[in-house]
Amino acid sequence: MPPESFIDVRDLSKSYRVHKRPPGLGAALRSVLRRKYELVRAVEKLSFQIAPGERVGFLGPNGAGKTTTLKVLAGLLYPTAGEVRVGGHVPQTRDPRFLQLITLVMGQKQQLLWDLPPAETYAMNRAIYDVPRAQADETVRTLVTLLEIGDLIHKPTRQLSLGERMKCELVAALLHRPRVLFLDEPTIGLDVSMQAKMRDFIRDYNERYGAAVLLTSHYMDDVVALCPRVVVIDHGHLVYDGDLRELARRIRPDKRLTVRLARPVERADLERLGTVVAAEPAQAVLSVPPERLQAVVRDALAVLPIVDLTIEEAPLEEVMRELFGARLPAGAG
Repeated sequence: MPPESFIDVRDLSKSYRVHKRPPGLGAALRSVLRRKYELVRAVEKLSFQIAPGERVGFLGPNGAGKTTTLKVLAGLLYPTAGEVRVGGHVPQTRDPRFLQLITLVMGQKQQLLWDLPPAETYAMNRAIYDVPRAQADETVRTLVTLLEIGDLIHKPTRQLSLGERMKCELVAALLHRPRVLFLDEPTIGLDVSMQAKMRDFIRDYNERYGAAVLLTSHYMDDVVALCPRVVVIDHGHLVYDGDLRELARRIRPDKRLTVRLARPVERADLERLGTVVAAEPAQAVLSVPPERLQAVVRDALAVLPIVDLTIEEAPLEEVMRELFGARLPAGAG
């Protein structure tokens, strides 16, 4: 493993044999004696490296192989082929030193004990990871303060809201101060305000402890806020690995020009400037090629009753939709 790589994935493949049968009682009875299997390739020849302290978004549509890859990296699944190392360890050996190094947070799973307060789970995790009591108490105090959960850790888990539970889950997952965070949809089901707080916390932990972060999320705001680099896969294959802004420029190079208007204008006046993405009485959004942006801004200021004007990249959701609708140009990633 190169010294600059902390997570090293080389030609990773993971396949499953899945039992397939037609519906109906007869088919069910026949399958008792003779089963037909289909080989499903969840991940195929996937390679990427992540440096210590790096925050990387791991993107792809449902079924792309993201969660499978995270489970291989966490040592929960054996790879069918290829080589995976995390901090110099082979994950599937489940070496205690490796387990001390990582954590896996899955937004749809929980480790908190339902009828007991989170503090009881923290005590159990402290014993499992053999963390000195003084260090564990200090970590809990620090994380509780960062997450603003105060006395919530002493209430039964079943009495907590989803957002409160997710915060308490993070404390349990980070009690041993892991240097690698595998985060699978950590903000799923949370409201916008809570998502923002969770993102702030993840960034703070990353910067405070120099932890490497590999994040999957269907909320593109999570990725934009946290991950300068993205690894994109589809059907188990690598599609792109690189800078998030460069990906947006490749797929959707046009700029988004948003203008707030003092009064409504004719749609034809907007269409003369660029492609109209949205038009309301007080606001309009135009898609403009980058080479025409300066001229369009000049003309818009001259002919429209503009109160405010902003220029942004195309939304990442649109970039992802287009990416998975059509492959990147040759040589991408």
